[in-house]
Amino acid sequence: MKVHTLQIPTEGKHIEGEEPSTMLDLHDPMVQPSSPVRYSLDVGMSGGGLFATGEVGVDMKLQCVKCLEEFKYPIEVNDFACQVELGTSETVDLTEPVREDILLALPAHPHCDWDGGRTCPGASLVETSDPEQDATADTRDTWGALDQIKFRS
Repeated sequence: MKVHTLQIPTEGKHIEGEEPSTMLDLHDPMVQPSSPVRYSLDVGMSGGGLFATGEVGVDMKLQCVKCLEEFKYPIEVNDFACQVELGTSETVDLTEPVREDILLALPAHPHCDWDGGRTCPGASLVETSDPEQDATADTRDTWGALDQIKFRS
C-alpha cells in the first residue's frame, strides 16, 4: 500500500480503497483472509514524515479452538494511526503498519460463538461447575497440605 508523497497537498488528502489480502503474508491454514484489505485513511505531511489516520479492515476465516470448525470473523481497526519517516523515495509504503494493526486485532483464542449468533458445538464438551466452589476447594486443599508440614527447631 504505497502513498505518493508528491500527490499530497498541504492540507492533506483522503484515500480509500482495497488492497489484495496477500499483503498480510499469512501462512497459517487456520487463519486466512476471505476478503481484500479495506482502508479509508486521511494522510498528510508533518515534520519530515507522512502520517495516516483512519480505518482498516479485512474479513477473516478462522478455526474455532473448541470445535475446530471454520467461521468468518471481521476485523475492523477503527483507530488506525501511524507516522512513517520520509526517505529519499517519493513513495511511502504503509503495508507494514497496516499489517501489524490487523494482526494485533486477531483473537488469540478464536471461538465460533464470538458474536452470540450461534452456539459452539464444542461448548457442550466442557463440564460446567461452580468456579467459586472450585477455587475455594483448591485453596483449602493447598493450605491444608501446608498446615501438615512439621518444622524442626
